[in-house]
Parts: sequence; C-alpha cells; structure tokens
Amino acid sequence: MKVRPKSIVIGIVVTMSACLLGSALSAGQAAPAQNSPMSHEFFKNVQILRGIPVDEFMDTMGMFSASLGLDCVSCHDPRFSTDRSFLAVETPRIQKARQMILMMNAINSTNFGGTQMVSCFTCHRGQIKPDFVPSLALQYGELIEDPSAMTISSDTRPADPILDKYIRALGGGERLANLKSFVATGMYSGFNTGGAAVPIEVFAKAPDQRAQIIRVPDGDGTKVFDGRNGWAAEGWRPMPLMTFTGGNLAGARLEAILSFPAGIRAAFGRWRVSSTDIGGRRVDLLQGTNPGSLPVNFYFDDSGLLVRVVRWSKVAVGTLPTQIDYSDYREVAGVKLPFRTVLTWTDGQSTIELSQVQPNVQIEAARFATPAPYRRK
Repeated sequence: MKVRPKSIVIGIVVTMSACLLGSALSAGQAAPAQNSPMSHEFFKNVQILRGIPVDEFMDTMGMFSASLGLDCVSCHDPRFSTDRSFLAVETPRIQKARQMILMMNAINSTNFGGTQMVSCFTCHRGQIKPDFVPSLALQYGELIEDPSAMTISSDTRPADPILDKYIRALGGGERLANLKSFVATGMYSGFNTGGAAVPIEVFAKAPDQRAQIIRVPDGDGTKVFDGRNGWAAEGWRPMPLMTFTGGNLAGARLEAILSFPAGIRAAFGRWRVSSTDIGGRRVDLLQGTNPGSLPVNFYFDDSGLLVRVVRWSKVAVGTLPTQIDYSDYREVAGVKLPFRTVLTWTDGQSTIELSQVQPNVQIEAARFATPAPYRRK
C-alpha cells in the first residue's frame, strides 16, 4: 500500500481517530463521564497497550503515524468505513505492530534499564520499512539544525534578562499584573473542521484557568482546564467526555499559564539558555525544567516576544512533541497578546485567529467546571 502524503496523513489520522479508537469499544459500553478508564477497559481487543489511560492510547496512535507515515486506512480493515467493528480485526500490520512493540520494549529493558531510549521513530523515521543502507545524500548533505529538539547546547547566559525583556515587550510587569481575565472570539480551523474556519470562544482567568468552545457544525467542542484538572468534550475524540492525564494534563496547564505570561518564570525551577534559528531568524531559546518532568522550550525573537513553545509528553511507545507558534501580537489593555496561534502535534494541526479580546471580564466559575459530555447535533 502506498503511503499518503504527510499533509494528508496528519488530517486523516486525527479525523478518523474517533473511528479508530471508538470502533474498539466493547459492545454496548457507555463512555464514562468523570473518570479516566484504562485502555483495555474502554477499548476492545487491546492486547499490548493495556493499562494506560484512553488519552494516552490516542496519543500512541499519533506516534505510529509520525514514525511510519501511515494513517488508519493503512493498517486497519478497510471495511471499518461502514462498520467500525472491523477496526478490531487483526490485520497483518496490526499483528506486526504488536510484535514490534514487544521487540522495542525488550531492547529498552535489556540495554537501557527500561528507559525509553528506543522508539518506533528510532528506526522508521517516517518510513514503513527502516533503511539499513547508509544514505550518502544524508552523509554529505547540508547539516540542518532542528530548532525544536529536546537536547540543546546551553551557553553561560542567565535566563532572567531574556525573561525580563519578554515582560517588557508585552507591556511591563504592572500592566501584566492588572490583566486578570479575558474573553476572546475569533475563528478556528483544523483537522476536525476539514480545514474550514469556524467560530471559537476562549475564556481565561489568571493565573491558570482556561476554556475554549469551538462551534463546529455537528456540535460544540469544549476544552477546559480549571487550574488542576482538564477535560475535553469534542466530537472527534472516542469518548463524549475525556479526562486529561499525564502529558495532556501538563499541556493543558501550560496552555493556561501562557494565557497570562507573568507566570512563566515561576512555573519552572531551572532554566537553560541557548539560541537557534527559526525560519532564517535567530532566536533566544530558554528551556525550563522541573524535577521528574520533561523540559519545555521557549523561543523569543529580537523584540523579546515569544514566538514558539515546544513541549514533550511520554506515551507507552516513546516521547511525542507538541509545538505552539505565536504571532500577530496586538495590544489589549496595554498588554500585547498573540492573536494567531498554530498548534502542531503528531495527530494534526490547528489554527486560532482571534478577532476580538475583551480584558478583565467577569467570568462565571461554571466556565471552568467539568464540561457536559459532547452531544452531536
């Protein structure tokens, strides 16, 4: 089977992920509303990826897609397009994937003490079959630095001057402190809209609460982080209401903190400083870390504004990146806020284009409560 272009793969993987995972539901099983069931409790015929939360199971599908350049159609019985039960059929590629996971786990266990040093991507690198012959084009080609790499070469500069410049570029500490909340409206486009732009509403309250509602034709999609817990009630997910865990919860928290940038400095216990290139321009790179957690990269341009954030999360078969790009900064109540945000991860890409932001609006607490399960219109 031919591999689809990656731009298509990304869209298909996520728009069909509800099919891929939902088809594995045990017959007659209702989706839990509050708790986070394990993969083998919620899905049907899970043999290897057992004992992990549903949201992590979904992210694992993204690892397979990114590593092999495949989509749901490439691995599953094609009859699932009319009957989701066929997604549980053990095709040769599904059987091979199980074997490969066991092999990968054995390599990590035998050679690295169980640490995830080898993943699907280690060998496949976007191809169905790993190459075993050296590439002269790669060996003698131009060396390209990946600005979104987790491993960085830090220099001796302190982080505080870069963070101070960022605060000044946004409008200063006093103005940032006076921004307590905002309500924003605009347009959203992504995998779950087929690329079409639909209305979005964003509600944010300092220091770390955030909710968004995407007005898609088949039903409103909601994501919420209340300061401690996060949920998603969106039509493309396998559950009407999904509780975030692990890396997804950490990502929701970071996204909420970034709504009020004054909190970035205190969010990490240690900072490393470097520099890199993004789109031909030099940027300062700060990497924030906390004990027991994966790092987060922050990229600042010459003006001091934040232009990119890259974070990582661990899943059962490796480590996944998520990239957020910020642009079109505009002043709101004396504070510059990004009106354009592009979120890219292994399962898809989405863009938020804000048109209006109302600062210091009274937002009812219910906005940040557990959302109602998704209902299709």
